[in-house]
Amino acid sequence: MKRLQEVKSNEALDLYYPTMCEIVDAKQLTDLEKWYELKLPGGQDLGHEPGQFVEVSAFGIGEAPISISSSPSKEGSFELCIRQVGTLTKVLKRYEKGDTLGIRGPFGKGYPIEKMYGKDILIVAGGIGLVPLRSLINFVLDNRQEFGRLIILYGAKNPSELLFTDELDVWQRRDDVELHVTVDQGDPSWEGNTGVITTLIPELDLNLNKTIAAITGPPIMYKFVVMSLKSKQLPDSHIYLSLERRMKCGVGKCGHCQINGVYCCQEGPVFNYVDIKPLEEAL
Repeated sequence: MKRLQEVKSNEALDLYYPTMCEIVDAKQLTDLEKWYELKLPGGQDLGHEPGQFVEVSAFGIGEAPISISSSPSKEGSFELCIRQVGTLTKVLKRYEKGDTLGIRGPFGKGYPIEKMYGKDILIVAGGIGLVPLRSLINFVLDNRQEFGRLIILYGAKNPSELLFTDELDVWQRRDDVELHVTVDQGDPSWEGNTGVITTLIPELDLNLNKTIAAITGPPIMYKFVVMSLKSKQLPDSHIYLSLERRMKCGVGKCGHCQINGVYCCQEGPVFNYVDIKPLEEAL
């Protein structure tokens, strides 16, 4: 398996002009989310880091930032999971195997993998936040001997909104993964934990000096997850968050993703909590 330093950024891709990628597989995951596997021309690797994003375009319709969901260690193709929320994504829902999409990127800063080697990794994913964190999870699993404990906390509004349920089952069966899933509101068939994702944190037994937390989800979740982790005395410098913004250009030109002068597309979307604390009121 590839360590991150073996995965080189693909300098052949144009930052401003989309590269047409073939959809080699597609699957509807929920009513709103659809998964795609794409292949670059010539089968070259995307060369991304976990936590980065690409700009996805359908000519004549528009372009939108989408998190990369596959591990950099996956060769020959990459994966996206797209939620139907606007004009472009509603059109993309009709795309199937054999169709092509325009791709620019990868853009932004991902998770600091080099600082994570040898550490316990705590994943906190809310809703569609599992999409980019899945890239990090599978990178850790592909290089399992390089990391300590892998603890995954995943929450959704209800069971029907849980993503990648087949993989959740696989992770649950592994003896080197600690998976905890919760839903805000269960249904008659739900037998798991019910409650917001922060209800999973108090019972965690963490090695505070060795644990690095990666958090992605709706903005309202961040405040309470960070509060819960800080109540366990996890250092601020061990907490990383990914900010969702309208990263329209991806290269720091349009200014749509600015937060008090910070360009999320360039300085993020993954930030250390120490660096982002001054921006908390703007989140």
